[in-house]
This record gives sequence, C-alpha cells and structure tokens, in this order.
Amino acid sequence: MKMAWKEIQKNKARFIILGSIVFLVSFLTLIISGLSNGLSQDNAALIKDLPEGTFYLDEEADETYNLSKIDEELESDIIASYEDASALSIQMGFVNDDDDKQLSVAFVTEKEKQLFPKVKEGEVVLDESLQDNGVEVGDIVTNNQLSEELEVIGFVEQQKFSHAPVAFIHPRNYQEMYRVMEMQMVFIPGTDEVASFSGLEAFSNKDFLNTIPSYNAEQLSLNMIVWFLVVISGMLFGIFFYMMNVQKIGLYGILKAIGVKTSELFKMMWTQMIVITVIALGLSIGLTQIFSVIAPDGMPFHLTLATSVQLGLVFVVIGFIGATLSGLQIRKIQPLQAIQQGEV
Repeated sequence: MKMAWKEIQKNKARFIILGSIVFLVSFLTLIISGLSNGLSQDNAALIKDLPEGTFYLDEEADETYNLSKIDEELESDIIASYEDASALSIQMGFVNDDDDKQLSVAFVTEKEKQLFPKVKEGEVVLDESLQDNGVEVGDIVTNNQLSEELEVIGFVEQQKFSHAPVAFIHPRNYQEMYRVMEMQMVFIPGTDEVASFSGLEAFSNKDFLNTIPSYNAEQLSLNMIVWFLVVISGMLFGIFFYMMNVQKIGLYGILKAIGVKTSELFKMMWTQMIVITVIALGLSIGLTQIFSVIAPDGMPFHLTLATSVQLGLVFVVIGFIGATLSGLQIRKIQPLQAIQQGEV
C-alpha cells in the first residue's frame, strides 16, 4: 500500500491523466445509461409500472399488440376464472384541446380489475406531461372519431406509452372511437405457473415490451453503446498499466532481488487501480446525480443511485481485469536480467 501511494505521489501527472480519462469515459457512460433508462420509461412506463404477470395476445397477431383481438367469449371465460384478470386495449391517437390544438396520446382502456385510474363514460385521465400544453382538470377535449366530448377529471404521473402521454378512457368510448368490440389483450397478474389458452400467446411483462414498435431496437442500440464504453475503459486500464510496467522493469527487478514477492507487486498495481478508479467514479456518479436533478423536464433522463453504483462496480471489475492482464509480464521478470537492462 505504501509503495503504491508513494508511486502515485511521485508520478502525479501520469495518474491524473489516467483518472481524467476514466472520469470522462465513466461520466459519458452514466449519462448515456440515464438517457437509455429515461427513453425506456418514456416508451413503456405504462407497462413497467404494472405488477408482474402474463399478457395474452391473439396468436394470429404475430406478436403485435395493436393487431390483436381477443374473442369476447374467451375473454369472459378467462376473467371469470381468474379474479384479478383484466382485458386491456391500447391504441395511438390524438385529442383536441379547447383551442382545437391536436395533442398526440396513447388511448388506454380496460375491463374488470382496476389496474388504471377509474373513469366513467365521457371522462378521461391524462398523463401529467399534457399540463405543459395548458390542459387542466375540468377542460373538455375532443376526438374526431368520437361523438361526445371528454372531460379531463385528473392527471397521472409518468404514464407514457410509445413516447406518447397516456389517456385513460372508458371501454365504450374506446369502442366507438376505433369501431371494435374486442379487446386487444388479457392480463393476469401474478408470477405463478403461466396458464395456456387455445389461440392465445403468452408474454411476460419484459417480453411484452418487445411488441412495442422501436422499443427493442432503441434499447439495444443505447445499451450497446454503454457496454462498448465499459470495454474501452478496460482497454485503457490495460494499455496504461502495460506502458507503466514496461518502464518499471528495472525497478521490479530490484524489488524482486531484495525479496519482494510477485504477489506484492500485483497488490501495488491493484491498489493504484482502485484508488484512481474510485476517485474518478465518485466524481462521475456525483455529477450524474446532480444532472438528474437539474436536467430539463423535457429530457428523458432517469438514473437512480443504485444503477450508478452497479455501473461503477462494473467499471472496477473491468479495470481490475485490464490491469491484471497487463501485469502478467511482471511474473516473467528475472531480477538479474531486469537490473542489467536498467530502469527505462
């Protein structure tokens, strides 16, 4: 520990450069991770906030929720057999406010179990983001496909679907709007054994997210960037410590000659890696948490402290692996030969 700290003090510039690089890479990784989580919430908060359970879609819908239609008789049988079961429908659309301004929304309706806010015919509950557009409780909104007006009776927090604010409406209003009687899906809460029904395909909450257009591609791209940056950080550790080890061959030879074990040299290198990484990660995690508080309301950014710490631990593990692989040459150093070469 003392040797590691003395070397850090002696070669401050080298370690400051490494720490700065780790800080910048980890900060960028955390920001992108926050954006990825934010976009995920913006795309599917409606589904993510539901309890764990099983969604059932029509097999002929080819895993596309908005093409699914559940037979009314089968829907009734399932709801009668499972006390907590409910039938849901989700469809993209729009409403016009008092100024006849068109606002995009995702209409959501359900039968039976109240997973969502309860609304009567002619009422609507909207996501709170529409308040930024001037919509208030008591306002009247309309839709060209609906014969009656809808009164806004309340707002819900963070309820988005496919990047659109959700509008909860009564099933009869939904049926009139989209000229359908069948519901799109059935949802049964619970993590018990998944039941099977003829003509229906079962999806877990996580699997159902992939039926949302663009969700999987969006998350895959952002997560790939995050892990690519993590791998880059490991390579930076490996390259940095490899160059330092090459420069210290003579020193390692002398230390080995006076009886310092190879394991002690590895511990010195690991200590340096942990000190630099912890300081850099502490700064980047702190700044991203501050950013999550001051980020503009319109920016889909969501990064919890737990997620930040988990990514930080990944960085530490990757740094450890990179530093260890670069230090394998220490085991091959022969004291006499190293001393003769001299410290570069």
